[in-house]
Formats: sequence, structure tokens, C-alpha cells
Amino acid sequence: MNAVTSTERRYTPEELLRMPDGKHYELVDGELVERVMSMWSSYVAGLCFVVLHEFCKKRRGWVFPEGTSYRCFPDAPAKVRRPDTSFIRLDRLTSAQANEEGHCPIAPDLAVQVISPNDVKYEVDRWVRDFLNAKTPLVWVINPDVKTVEIYRSNGTGQILTDKDELSGEDIIPGFACKVSDLFIAPQQ
Repeated sequence: MNAVTSTERRYTPEELLRMPDGKHYELVDGELVERVMSMWSSYVAGLCFVVLHEFCKKRRGWVFPEGTSYRCFPDAPAKVRRPDTSFIRLDRLTSAQANEEGHCPIAPDLAVQVISPNDVKYEVDRWVRDFLNAKTPLVWVINPDVKTVEIYRSNGTGQILTDKDELSGEDIIPGFACKVSDLFIAPQQ
């Protein structure tokens, strides 16, 4: 997920938007944080996007793939984070807002992070805390290596699901459910 670049220079969210390779970075305390994903982690993030998109495309909300940037952190207005998949309910984001340039100023209703081999636990914990502090009600951390989904809720509760469990959209995406194991299915060869 994250590798902080070693630089003394501080960047702004506007500069990040103008960088040719800016989509590969988050911005934390003015420092560029490189988003490095393994192929498998990227594939799992894609599966998560597809499963959510298929369910949500009929008037439930906006599902965004990796690369969508959020600048929605009241305690750190210069912070920019990029979930691997995210969801915003239709009543919170209009088509006109979705067509605006720049980072999304609205905290997602669901933020999803897929763990890569080089991720550091305290950085992932900080990422989760950032979204929960921004009032994101539901955060999923998917670990392809051990086939689990850690669920964090803004009310302070959470749980860990294994590949034998079912993942639910809870009251954020009512009616959505999939087997955790479905997030880790490789294509047939």
C-alpha cells in the first residue's frame, strides 16, 4: 500500500492532481505516499469493485475503482487517500458532483483497502482511522494472503471474516452479500 517517498518537499493536493504520475500516490502530511499493489492484490480489488458494481448499478449508488482520490478529512484538509474500491450512496453524490474535477470532498460510505505484501500494519491502521475519522461508516480491509476481511465501523465495532463467511453491505448497502471466498477466485486456466 504505502511507501513514503524520502523528500523534504511538501506537496499540496492541487499539485498531486497535476503530477503525471499522481494517481500512484496518496498525500499524508504533505508527503507523497506511493501506492504499490501486487498483481494479486490489484486483481482482488478489481473483483471487489465488480461484485459491488454489479449489485449497486441499479440506483443504489456510486462504486469507484482504485485510483479515485478523496480529500474529505476534516482534521487534515491537505490529506488525500485512495481506497482500492469505494462506495457513495446516490443521495450523497449527484451526477454533476461526480463530473467535477479534482479530489472527491465527500467521505465514502464504504472504503475498501486490499493488503499488498509490502504493506505495513501501522500504515494500514492509520489509513482505516483516517476514513473512520472522516465519518466513513464502513471500512473493509481485505487480506488476500490469509483470505480474510476485517470490518471496521464508525460506531467502534468490528469483526474479522474468513473465507467461510459471508460479507454483507449491512445498512450501508442494504441487501448486498457475497461469500468472502468469492473475492479470491482466480480465473480458470
